[in-house]
Amino acid sequence: MTKHPEFPRIRTVGLSGLLVSFGAAMSEPANRAALAFRAAVDAKGWDEVAETSTSLVSTFLRVDLAAVPTQDMIDSLTALLATRDWYDAALPSGRKLWSVPTLYGTDLAPQLEEAAQAAGVDADTAITDLSQARVRVLTIGFAPGQPYMGELPDHWNIPRQQGLTKSVPQGALVVAIRQLIIFTNASPTGWRHVGQTAFKTFRPESETPFALSPGDELSFPAIDRAELDHIRKHDDSGNGGATWEDIA
Repeated sequence: MTKHPEFPRIRTVGLSGLLVSFGAAMSEPANRAALAFRAAVDAKGWDEVAETSTSLVSTFLRVDLAAVPTQDMIDSLTALLATRDWYDAALPSGRKLWSVPTLYGTDLAPQLEEAAQAAGVDADTAITDLSQARVRVLTIGFAPGQPYMGELPDHWNIPRQQGLTKSVPQGALVVAIRQLIIFTNASPTGWRHVGQTAFKTFRPESETPFALSPGDELSFPAIDRAELDHIRKHDDSGNGGATWEDIA
């Protein structure tokens, strides 16, 4: 990655905290840096930091800047940033690799062919691309536990739709701008609905209500309609037939 002279950049977010940004746009090294830096901040155990989170390319620290000297926190963050090359840092430990069975196309995921055309491939190639891809949870957002995952190959840098699809169901796998999302709940979207899973990203009754965490990795192997129906009938765990293993 060619580093931009303006990054990493530390900024205040009102009086609620500080934002450490590693890029102006999504890239794998900038996302890696944000995830690794958040883990390093958490490991410091600074009393002033009430909470941390990440976006695609930034780490947010919730700090009461009305009570904590802002410059002191900036100095601490600057010193931590200087300790290593965050763009080439190891990803945090405790990550999982998920395999989520996915039905592509059919009336349950009706925009596969449209998405394939936008990517410049036929439907069968699109299924091969998406089912063999291994993507990272870049961030969680929009709805509880909902993952933004990427990055897909360059030809999947397809734009969002001009209009909205009125609703895609829970578990829908959608695609745009080299990223995939599994929808937490039925929702309108400008992303194209290419696959359908039975995976629940938000499980409010669980001790860990968010099934996925930033840094987790996923693949979406193709299944047929009968397999999806079987999973929906027999798997009430929320995993939707998915399996996982530790990767770090």
